[in-house]
Amino acid sequence: MPSNPEDLPVMNTSRRRLGLLLVAWPALAGLSACGFQLRNAGDYPFKTLYANFSTTSPLGVELRRNLLGTGRISLLTEPAQSASADAILDILSEIREQAVVGVNASGQVRELQLRLRVKFRLRTPQGLNLIEPVELSQQRDLSFTETAALSKEIEQTTMYRDMQTDIVQQIMRRLSAVKPRAAATAKP
Repeated sequence: MPSNPEDLPVMNTSRRRLGLLLVAWPALAGLSACGFQLRNAGDYPFKTLYANFSTTSPLGVELRRNLLGTGRISLLTEPAQSASADAILDILSEIREQAVVGVNASGQVRELQLRLRVKFRLRTPQGLNLIEPVELSQQRDLSFTETAALSKEIEQTTMYRDMQTDIVQQIMRRLSAVKPRAAATAKP
């Protein structure tokens, strides 16, 4: 028992911290034992990449930022540099659509479906496909009300941005999954 009663809360706080640490320790040890680790930048089989996409489109800006953010890829954007690149990323199409999927009894729009489709490929400067042309798509449903048109427009912009981020992350994962020996066996 402490001689000074004012020391009692300090001891209780220390004991609580020690108890919490003893309880949390097995959980932390379990996470490290299962192989859990934070997502890191992928390993890419190419060091230089020619970006054959619009760097002014929202998708192009985000893709460029992600590619440069890896710190492992030198991004080339001038067409004259394409022959010296290890790989060429072509964004073949980027389509944003919205379709009416629900109307009320008087014919007013009540629900929209937003769609974003991006088609891309990865190839060597010699024309060998490292990733065959593939289309990635995302879709989201958006309820719509005429009285809240401005807020729905902001929500629509946010949804398109989220879909775009998902597609950029999918492209990045596919780029990191390319195997160097796939270049030798790929067909133009």
